[in-house]
Amino acid sequence: MHVSKFAHRTIAVGGTFDILHVGHERLLGRAFELGETVFIGVTGDQLVAKLHKIHDVRALSARKRDLRKFLRSRRWLRRARIIELKDPLGPAAERRDLEALVVSEDTRSNGMRANALRRRRGLPPLRLYTVRLVKSRDGKPVSVTRIRLGKIDSRGRLSGARLRDQRGEMNTSHDA
Repeated sequence: MHVSKFAHRTIAVGGTFDILHVGHERLLGRAFELGETVFIGVTGDQLVAKLHKIHDVRALSARKRDLRKFLRSRRWLRRARIIELKDPLGPAAERRDLEALVVSEDTRSNGMRANALRRRRGLPPLRLYTVRLVKSRDGKPVSVTRIRLGKIDSRGRLSGARLRDQRGEMNTSHDA
């Protein structure tokens, strides 16, 4: 019999992981807290093209490299299995050995779709763990889109101009 300090032997989490930010850290942290082995699905380049993002997304190789670096810094890399997602549900819909899935408030519907597909395939449903979105000081979710637009940094901190506007200070420049 396998005895573990983790709630699940295998758990999965997925995302594009373009620029790792505090929201990703929360999502991954929950997965590694719950799972002995964590399958991390990283959206493949072909799937990214179908997502119609309003910004460019770095190549899969760069995103996986940065993810491995982050996992190594947390001492999680040995427990991670990084895989390319070629479809939105990835292994969550088909792997018999998966027990649970960590999702965000935004991706919970994908977890429910994966479970519906698993039931149709005769597989047991996954336990879904929903992680709340991390919000920046302005109350809006931390996202790569907002980071790329210069509104916040990867920690969710407002950019200088936005922070001044939030405090009610004038954001003007004067020519001498």
